[in-house]
Amino acid sequence: MTVLWIFLTLVILIGLYVVLTYNKFVKLKVNVEEAWSDIEVQMKRRYNLIPNLISTVKGYAKHERGTFEAVTKARTAAMKSTGGAESQGKAEGMFTSALKTLFAVAEAYPELKADKSFQKLQAELSALEDYIQKARRFYNGNVRLINTLVNQFPSNLVARAFAFITAEFFELAEAEAAAAKQPPKVEF
Repeated sequence: MTVLWIFLTLVILIGLYVVLTYNKFVKLKVNVEEAWSDIEVQMKRRYNLIPNLISTVKGYAKHERGTFEAVTKARTAAMKSTGGAESQGKAEGMFTSALKTLFAVAEAYPELKADKSFQKLQAELSALEDYIQKARRFYNGNVRLINTLVNQFPSNLVARAFAFITAEFFELAEAEAAAAKQPPKVEF
């Protein structure tokens, strides 16, 4: 009789552990999805702001057509990126580099830098970049939590049983990260 109670207690404890761990996986998965959605919302807001910024700069720097086309092309590529965090990170790296070039062009035009609408757009873009960085850190923090749980023992047994997998971190690819750190080259 004692062996039966010990066996039942053990089965109940294991069952309770599986249920609690499964629920933790579900919660973390939902947090990762929510965080990714927040990143997408902030990036969309930024994508929508760029045409206004380009048209403002175009009024002052009409001969910078190549720069405008590069920004527009990078914006379109970033908006169309439907892959995971890795492919979105590559597209965002190229877009960030193109934006740096646009702002380098703006630096060459003092009257543009003094323009109120340009200053407002630049401030909005700066605020959006801060929101995106915060959302990215939140997303990566949740990815770290779920990835740790997927790989730790004994929770990895529950992960395998219910097909929970690791998530991708959202980070710039090495080449794009290095390019983003370099000052853009602007030639007149």
